[in-house]
Amino acid sequence: MLKIRFKDNKYNAVWLVEPKITIGRSATNALVIDDPLASDIHLEVLVDNEHLTLRNLIPTQPVLVNGQPVNGACELKPDDEIVLGAVELLVIDPKKEARIAVEESSNATQLRAPKATGWSLKANHSALANRVFPLKELNVIGRASECDISLSAAHLSRRHAQLQVIDGMLFVKDLDSANGTYLNGKRVAEARVKRGDELRFDALSFGVMGPSDDLAKTAVRKAAPARPDIIETKRPELAKGPAVTRSSSINRTPGSNNSPKTTPEERNKGKFGLIFLGVVAVVVITAVVLTRK
Repeated sequence: MLKIRFKDNKYNAVWLVEPKITIGRSATNALVIDDPLASDIHLEVLVDNEHLTLRNLIPTQPVLVNGQPVNGACELKPDDEIVLGAVELLVIDPKKEARIAVEESSNATQLRAPKATGWSLKANHSALANRVFPLKELNVIGRASECDISLSAAHLSRRHAQLQVIDGMLFVKDLDSANGTYLNGKRVAEARVKRGDELRFDALSFGVMGPSDDLAKTAVRKAAPARPDIIETKRPELAKGPAVTRSSSINRTPGSNNSPKTTPEERNKGKFGLIFLGVVAVVVITAVVLTRK
């Protein structure tokens, strides 16, 4: 079943019941309109279930339906607008309006719902029975009823302090309160707050609950991948066993930093050279002795 109402008033609607309703200035009408251009009974709406027909009973005074003049009769549908003089009427489907109202209410609730920040205050004072106060992105704590966290404490200022979450971090700012804001026992004007800290507004103490402080963690850099162009060479272990002589353990090769390897012929030449030098030395010494005699 459909309704008809004033366009600017959602709460004063008239059911369109069979067989018809009338509209005009007279109090006998189902819908009474107060306009100098309206007659006592100016319009009637014929109702057949949800099929509607509008009849203009005063053809000399046109009625507009969706901006089109109607001198006789026309069909009406939901959401049609009827204008008579300065009066605007609207045909509505209550089921559709209720559905739209629910959707609008749901959307408004979602818009009003505070974004979860993960931060909250847990009251340490016995008077507050360990209550937990979830924090929005911006919160004002104080004695005034309009504060986000309103507490009836005599020594609390009306707007005592502000708590704000910025990039996941919580900050407190004293709003020129009379009795001060304290972080871990120290009075502050503005400071960053971490999980596990104690916030005190005058005598009201709160424990801070929130995400861990990622800024305090040390970043661990991943190990660089091995380069395929660098081949790791392992130093061979020294062979265990009896000691070997220098001559047998060193293998000298040409072009290395060590002396070149000698052949047997070269070693024989060396021996003959030493013998020759010895003979020369004996001859020289003998000659010197004979000369002195």
